[in-house]
Amino acid sequence: MELLTTNNVWMMICTALVFFMHTGFAFLEIGLTRQKNTINILFKNIFIITVGLLLYTFIGFNLMYPNWSTNSIGFMGDFIFGLSAPLKNGTLDLDYNTGYTFWTEFLFQGMFAATAATIVSGAVAERMKIGPFMTFTILYVGLVYPIVGSWKWGGGFLDKLSTPFYDFAGSTLVHSVGGWAALVAVCLLGARIGKFKNGKIQAIPGHNLPIATAGVLILWLGWFGFNGGSVLSADPELTSLTLVTTCLAAAAGGVFAAITSTILFKNLDLTMFLNGILGGLVGITAGADQMSPTDAILIGGIAGILIVFAVSLIDKLKLDDPVGAIAVHLVCGVWGTLAVGIFGNLAGWSQFLSQLLGIACYAAFCLISSFLIIFTLKKTIGIRVDEKEELEGLDAHEHGMDAYPDFRLNEH
Repeated sequence: MELLTTNNVWMMICTALVFFMHTGFAFLEIGLTRQKNTINILFKNIFIITVGLLLYTFIGFNLMYPNWSTNSIGFMGDFIFGLSAPLKNGTLDLDYNTGYTFWTEFLFQGMFAATAATIVSGAVAERMKIGPFMTFTILYVGLVYPIVGSWKWGGGFLDKLSTPFYDFAGSTLVHSVGGWAALVAVCLLGARIGKFKNGKIQAIPGHNLPIATAGVLILWLGWFGFNGGSVLSADPELTSLTLVTTCLAAAAGGVFAAITSTILFKNLDLTMFLNGILGGLVGITAGADQMSPTDAILIGGIAGILIVFAVSLIDKLKLDDPVGAIAVHLVCGVWGTLAVGIFGNLAGWSQFLSQLLGIACYAAFCLISSFLIIFTLKKTIGIRVDEKEELEGLDAHEHGMDAYPDFRLNEH
């Protein structure tokens, strides 16, 4: 009982840290976008976490963690409405898990569920209608995320491979699931007005880089819960190693992104530095428990370099991602998943092939499902605000509010 209590307390602390990450996501997104859209972004982020938790309660948890039959291929879980805690003699079964109780598992995993839609929020910022975004969030968080999550974390077919697909804390299951949807959304939505003029890329600066920086530091702190909690116990050695690899990858990602950006563009770009940190965090997430400190630095450093080239490529393809969500969560999510088969305790050809297969399965399902949702919304109710609303700001037109009523900037 004492061990269960210790493990459970650690898991609840990690749950709180993952919850706090939503503050970081909100700060980062509003900091890297314009003042006139601040209320819109905050509304989306609050909607995602509140509705996401309710959806995970009534549908998502049972879909993601079903009781597969022995002969089941493990592709889709159970459509059972609501939560039902395991009981023993009429009380909560404390032998449910050696590391934590049923309720702690539900809440910890529920915090993860909303993150995928938060990633999409940043990519579509400043020009997507709030209604269609809310509809997308309900369908993607309520159905798509728990279905694909069950393939690995719920004991589905990717976990049953002869060499099981491995994703410790979600480089693929969380980050690239959001990243693939972000890519589809950006393609269908189009660029913000003024982003590309006469074939040239025009910078649209964010209005508050101090807030964005605070957001990244909050996310880094939250990642100690994101990865540390994925140990699923308070095991001192494994938890400590996971926190060390997480921290070193973040540091290496930031430094290598800053160096690469400075060499290529001849300026010390803070936003590249910040996204490099996030790229390092996403990159280490798939194998944080399997890597040595040196492995973590290499994985994070490569992620930081990839960030710079990915952001540049996305711009050249005329795709508009205001916060770099695709580069951070999709590109570095894929890299981190492959890195499991290259570095650490699981390195090997068979593991690398399993990682490739897993990436391909998640890419196909998420691309198709997100396209069907967003394309249907586009053809029925429309997904983009009109030109006047975009130029004057979504805060005024979609919310009738101003985030800074006593301090307005003349924005265009």
